[in-house]
Amino acid sequence: MPRERSPIIVVSGVPYLRIPIQTKVVTEQDDIVDLVDRYTRAQRQPGDILVVSESVVAISQGRAIPENQIRVGLLARVLWRGVQKVPYGIGLRSASSMQCAINECGALRILVAAVIGFLGKLVGRRGDFYRIAGKQAGTIDAAHTSPVEPYDQCVILGPKNPDKVARAIGERTGCEAAVMDVNDIGGSWALGFSPGVNKRLIEAIMKDNPLGQKKELTPIGIIRRQAT
Repeated sequence: MPRERSPIIVVSGVPYLRIPIQTKVVTEQDDIVDLVDRYTRAQRQPGDILVVSESVVAISQGRAIPENQIRVGLLARVLWRGVQKVPYGIGLRSASSMQCAINECGALRILVAAVIGFLGKLVGRRGDFYRIAGKQAGTIDAAHTSPVEPYDQCVILGPKNPDKVARAIGERTGCEAAVMDVNDIGGSWALGFSPGVNKRLIEAIMKDNPLGQKKELTPIGIIRRQAT
């Protein structure tokens, strides 16, 4: 069962209501801007901020790759074993997702990132791999991460041009918008956002993952400031 989440969070003394919006299963045939507009139309109000999961943006862009279609090379088979286990997901700790990172970022960049990441660990420093590899490597979701078929069998790449997507949603709906990567253990990142969005504020508002990441099918949310 999905865990209970409070619809309201208080950030810097201000309460915000988070409204999850349930949708159908998104596919690459969907236009993400049309989809967000359609599913939020009945509930959104002036002043709201619309948030959408980075994974459904990527899926709508055709960036969910069936694992059985990924040709894994020698470099990926070697490098994935050195990726640290983390509590929030598999990430690049699989041969297929590592191969996708190589395809996205280039073999040389990933190899350099791996070497620098290894050296950083020797001196107690974390995160060097992703700082060198870049955002596109850090936003890859491994196969068997999504609970929704058929994407449970896919590596889902990071979305392309999330700022452009957020701006387009904002222009269509009249609300500010953000493309978010959020997990169940307090990780919250705004990957793309329309010009009026306060990145740090929206990350704090979404830190407890009110949309969920099980089978809720609520990849879109509305954030609404409440009266104090």
